[in-house]
Amino acid sequence: MVTGLIGLYVILRFVPSLPWSVAGKCLAALILLLISQIYLINRMFLGNLASPEIPGGVVIVLGWLIGALILLAIFLLLKDLAALLLFALNKAGGIRPALPFSAARVNGALAAAALILCAIGVWQAYRVPDVRAVEIALDRLPAELDGLRVVQLSDLHASRFHDAPWQRAVVDKANALKPDLTLITGDIVDGSPARRAADVAPLADLKARLGVLAVPGNHEYYSNYEAWMAAFDELGLPMLNNRHVVIHDRGRALVVAGTTDRNAARFGLPMPDIGAALAGAPRDATVLLITHQPRGAAKNAAAGVDLQFSGHTHGGQIIGLHLIARKANDGFVSGTYQVGAMRLYVSNGAGLWSGFPIRLGRPSEIALITLRSAGAGGERR
Repeated sequence: MVTGLIGLYVILRFVPSLPWSVAGKCLAALILLLISQIYLINRMFLGNLASPEIPGGVVIVLGWLIGALILLAIFLLLKDLAALLLFALNKAGGIRPALPFSAARVNGALAAAALILCAIGVWQAYRVPDVRAVEIALDRLPAELDGLRVVQLSDLHASRFHDAPWQRAVVDKANALKPDLTLITGDIVDGSPARRAADVAPLADLKARLGVLAVPGNHEYYSNYEAWMAAFDELGLPMLNNRHVVIHDRGRALVVAGTTDRNAARFGLPMPDIGAALAGAPRDATVLLITHQPRGAAKNAAAGVDLQFSGHTHGGQIIGLHLIARKANDGFVSGTYQVGAMRLYVSNGAGLWSGFPIRLGRPSEIALITLRSAGAGGERR
């Protein structure tokens, strides 16, 4: 219904200005209506909302069209707000600004801008992400572990959009960084294990000196969570679902904990439980936490986590819209934050779900986090 209303708004504010016949305008309205219902069509006829089982090229075109429709609606809304402001100025002071272009030309320019920007946005979403290198200092990180290299992969969204060759390219790029530890922070897949088997297969080749660890994101729950947990086990991808592992390196211990996703409640499955995740962990060890959503970071900080890795936000995807994503995620959307005594890193993600595969000004990433010892030490209170 939401995209239907967006489509209706575009039809009412855009189609009448077209210099076409009545038949041409009716055809344009029908096309816009169909574009606005891409999600419904995906769900009813093409697999599911998150992962339509159609050729990747078609997914790209559909993503471009729905993105352009939404962006055009935003442009038309801004134009209408500007028109209301001019109307108010005219009523208040008799100001009658002369506009150099007709409504049809303005609307045409807005439509062209939406199509071009979304074409760029789809390319930015599809391309293999660049490496984003960040250093994070931790008070309790032992000097022996200074310089530990952690690769974070988030929001891989294996699908017909981010298919096996794309996943292979990401895996190869991550491995080339020669990480000590690779962490995957959820939303690994879109679609069932049977349909995504080939697309997730490259993840079995991820390599890191101290291991590769992962947690589920909300999209794993949409696609048969139990089956995916079994599939990840077969891939040799350990899932830290409300549990931790202790890694020994250079004579020191490092705890890596993970939690499930908040969407588990919708499926009657275990919710994130930081207490269970850290139960029995050595109190004097540095704690890294991987959890898909950055919400709840304050609770994790209070539990004694030193550094939390999250994703989920996609960095907001489009500059401006990232403000909405930030508000929906406790103020966290991209990059490094200080939460009490804990550091938080939120990845923009490597991929996107195919329903809205557009990035503008919020680039994808493979995060390379180098951990630095701040030398404070001390036992967790």
